[in-house]
Amino acid sequence: MSYGSKLNNAVLDQKITPLVGVFDMLSASVAASYYDGFFVSGFGFAASYYGLPDIGFIAWPDMVNFVQRLRLAFPTKHLLVDIDDGYVDPEVACHVVEHLEWIGASGVILEDQKRPRRCGHVDGKQVLPLEEYLEKLDLVLRTRRNLLVVARTDAVEEEEILRRAKALAQTEADVILVDGVRTIESIKQIRGIIGDKPLLFNQIAGGKSPRLSLSELQALDVNAAIYSTACLAAAQDAMYAAVAELVELDGRLSESSVGVRESLALLEKNISRHHDKKEVLHLWSDA
Repeated sequence: MSYGSKLNNAVLDQKITPLVGVFDMLSASVAASYYDGFFVSGFGFAASYYGLPDIGFIAWPDMVNFVQRLRLAFPTKHLLVDIDDGYVDPEVACHVVEHLEWIGASGVILEDQKRPRRCGHVDGKQVLPLEEYLEKLDLVLRTRRNLLVVARTDAVEEEEILRRAKALAQTEADVILVDGVRTIESIKQIRGIIGDKPLLFNQIAGGKSPRLSLSELQALDVNAAIYSTACLAAAQDAMYAAVAELVELDGRLSESSVGVRESLALLEKNISRHHDKKEVLHLWSDA
């Protein structure tokens, strides 16, 4: 069964599917200990790889290379990939989709924003004319084979949100995402307008959407949830604390629960030739 089919089956299951946002190989290594699926967040990747905000700096070959490294290290995990607006041009969007499906991505999210783009949970977003986005989406859907495709709208006005959600639900897209949805009542309205089409919900630290548990989302008939910045926000917070402590202690390292041994124990699991073995190579030696 293809990676796309596996993710599609998970989304269609009665139990909601969580996908944790990862921004580099280390964050994915930690997330892999707890969850079966990753969301390859554009926000996190732009921050980690470029040190820049997620406003359109990502070059698609960089994203493809990252997903390829993820798939090699995590052959059984769902990989849902944020491809923004398909990197502007419809032909480029299709080219990227072909690359991602070939290297083992499970699915992609294609948004209807126009440049300059913004994170889905900040002000200033602008959307393409609906027909222009639908043409791009249709081309992507005709290009993919088994890859799961999430159609995303970044509309902000309630009437326009519902108009676009209804239009997206009538396409061959597998899942619908309205990003930056502000209330539980809005989730209910969107669910009502898209019928039986699977619905994805994006929770982001400091974002516009309400913070809801998986149980609460499932009760709202949400099929999948992504946590775009869960690892990124935790890492930034922890690094601030660690560096501030280093300054406070005049450069003396304090005791930590994670050292070289613990890091190696986590990372050696990702060596592809050891995936099917009960024991993996131990890179740490007391000798």
